[in-house]
Amino acid sequence: MFLGPARARLLAGLTALAFAGGAATAAPASSPCQEGSQPLREGSVLRRDDVLRLKEWIPGEVWRLRDVFFQAGMALEIGPCQRHYAATASYEAATDQAVGSARVDAEGNLHDYRAGLPFPPDSIEPEASDAGIRWAWNLALRHRGPGIRGRFRLVDMPSRVGGVQTYEGDWSLYPGVEGYAFIAGGRFREPNTTRHLAWHQLRPAAVLRDFKARDDIQIYVPDLGRVRRSASSWVDGLFMPRYRASGSDVTLSLRRGLEGLALRPNAYRWRVLRVRNVLAPLNVTRSGYPVQAARNFGPSGLSVGDDRWEVRRAVVIQGASRVRDQDVDYRTIYVDAQTQQPLYVMTHRRGMRLVEVGILLHRYTGDLSPEPVHSDGTPVRAFAPVAAVFYDAQDGGSGWRRESYELRLSPPSPQEIQDLLSQERLARGR
Repeated sequence: MFLGPARARLLAGLTALAFAGGAATAAPASSPCQEGSQPLREGSVLRRDDVLRLKEWIPGEVWRLRDVFFQAGMALEIGPCQRHYAATASYEAATDQAVGSARVDAEGNLHDYRAGLPFPPDSIEPEASDAGIRWAWNLALRHRGPGIRGRFRLVDMPSRVGGVQTYEGDWSLYPGVEGYAFIAGGRFREPNTTRHLAWHQLRPAAVLRDFKARDDIQIYVPDLGRVRRSASSWVDGLFMPRYRASGSDVTLSLRRGLEGLALRPNAYRWRVLRVRNVLAPLNVTRSGYPVQAARNFGPSGLSVGDDRWEVRRAVVIQGASRVRDQDVDYRTIYVDAQTQQPLYVMTHRRGMRLVEVGILLHRYTGDLSPEPVHSDGTPVRAFAPVAAVFYDAQDGGSGWRRESYELRLSPPSPQEIQDLLSQERLARGR
């Protein structure tokens, strides 16, 4: 969510509170960037030798993996402190007009949602029993602009078996299409073993009131020359197939590819763990694939410290899965309190055994030149999810990286919507 003037008191309220074990305590009156023993100053640059200064500003899981995420030779620029990011005017207006209409039931389902952000942050009582699920719905329905499309590169780095695998292709995501929570899809271009493999994912609007509602997932398998339905249509997130070298063996990947871009909030029991200041790459300046395809992400392939990071106020929520056969049992997400963007994601198995640690990178379209605009000329002001890096703690040091640094935030044409809804479209474009 992007706060309008009527909701500006949220930041003051969140800045004044810090949660520790459920207890609220007063925060220092100084600037959030000057808190603690390692204050940060906008415009300063941290090198690898300065990494100790980050300990108070990043999640503990990320700190323990600092040699993975912060490479030698990095130049981490400290961006603005708690900058306010405006949203597209129509989204803010829709939020204001629908204030108070949305509600959640005892099972976390969302009712009477109209448009915009379902729960303006200053309407969420921090200690209320439903605070976690409200923040989760805000995350799921955050402002994405009129739609997202562009090229991607996925680099999968297994630790034990096989070498690094690199995939390239195109993907798109259009939220709020009539009758659907979103429609999404993609097509692989490289390597040869995956070329022309395509898919679409249609998530019904019914998912807001029933987390068991299944997606319609169709996959075009080139070696078979036909479209087939995915064996599993219940996906918590955006679907991306994994394509084996055998040609026709297409398997479901829940965590590798487009993690962090979609969520079924009512599939979890959420709670607010704390509110804290963090340093995060909310609005990066460097590029990667396809703009800067040769960018170096360090020996681990996951180093993203060589960019601009900002001090943000984050609401840390944790969800316990209601689905027993999920690939993870708990999700901990750092949600930016002002923009509702996901900053960090951690997943755990039962017993809180760590599965993955992820950092999500975004770019604010309001800073682009030229700035993208709607058909009526009004600016599109949203965040493009340009990259993500995830470390797999289960697999002894493996991980994956997605780069999508040339995303376009623009509304789909009626023909594009029809193409995404059509099975025949998947078999075209060879």
